[in-house]
Amino acid sequence: MSATFETWRDRFERLRSHKAFELTVISIIVVSALLIGARTYEEEISRFQELILWLDVAVTVFFLVEILIRMAAERRLRDFFRKGWNIFDFLIVTASLIPMDDSEMVLLARLLRIFRVLRLVSMIPELRLLIAALFKSIPRMGYVALLMFIIFYIYGAIGSFLFASVDEQLWGNISLAMLTLFQVATFESWATAVLYPTMEHYPYAWIYFLTFIFLNAFIFLNMMIGIVLDVMQKESLAIELETGEGEAAELHGLRDDVRELRDQLSRMEAMLERRG
Repeated sequence: MSATFETWRDRFERLRSHKAFELTVISIIVVSALLIGARTYEEEISRFQELILWLDVAVTVFFLVEILIRMAAERRLRDFFRKGWNIFDFLIVTASLIPMDDSEMVLLARLLRIFRVLRLVSMIPELRLLIAALFKSIPRMGYVALLMFIIFYIYGAIGSFLFASVDEQLWGNISLAMLTLFQVATFESWATAVLYPTMEHYPYAWIYFLTFIFLNAFIFLNMMIGIVLDVMQKESLAIELETGEGEAAELHGLRDDVRELRDQLSRMEAMLERRG
């Protein structure tokens, strides 16, 4: 019985790691996304409603079988739930089992099926790298965001004091001023809607706006990009070391070889000294 179980487990493991299986899963995820988009055209697809319903059921069954295969490929079931992406996939597949024909649950079922598109992230390693780098960079980005908020607050207070008489809707209080500055930071019609009307009353207002843009758009935002790129580089190196592929893995292997040669030379020198 144990040998039969190991045989089936090995088969499921080979199937799970096969490239064709991964491509099939990705294709079905794309089909699922197209079905979700098709449901937004209710008038046009009314005659294909039954077909779309059966396709949705087929996609749900496929995802259920796929997650069961991945669970069966593990030596122990708890090993499957030790990986965060596996838990993510399991929750999405389980949530998509809510039937679509119940009028009270149909909205919830549709909303939960939208999240099946996120399974592309768990299936494509490059997307997993991006998401992991994003989450790991959040603590460091938080300090930059805090500094940006301080600058926004200071400039918002100054703007509300100086330019309140120009436009109450833009500079009437500090909260409105900070919203106006957010528009300036995103470059959304900031010159025609904010800068030029303000300069009609205060010709030197451009100093205020350009210094603010220089600090936020050119310094702080680039600092955030630099943090994400730094974390992505570290994550990429960690993956290369884990998989044993890439320049980082080769350098790590060379360091290990050099360390072993050094240890061997040390042992040989010790042996020669004892003989001498």
